[in-house]
Amino acid sequence: MQLWFLMSMNATTETHHGAALQKLIRDDKKAEKILNGVLDDYKTAPISKKEKAMLDYAVKLTKKPASIKKDDLNQLRKYELSDRDILDLNQVVAYFNYVNRTADGLGIELEAEHK
Repeated sequence: MQLWFLMSMNATTETHHGAALQKLIRDDKKAEKILNGVLDDYKTAPISKKEKAMLDYAVKLTKKPASIKKDDLNQLRKYELSDRDILDLNQVVAYFNYVNRTADGLGIELEAEHK
């Protein structure tokens, strides 16, 4: 998994990751296009089918974790994700969900420069 993709996965909840994405890609226009596409509707964003499948999994794991079935994992395997890749994806999504829920639960707000 490319780091820029992992950063964009969390862009909807962590504004400062958008700035990090721009620095990582080193192409402000491309980063903005990807970020806006993911924020607006990742299904129409300028990303690969594989990345869209990964985001489908991330959304499902975030919103309906108990509904994940083997078919969801097999869908990722169709895009040549290994079991290790799927584990990495799962852990990244779970971590971002944990961190964001912890911050929300404690009333933590973004720093002023990131609002």
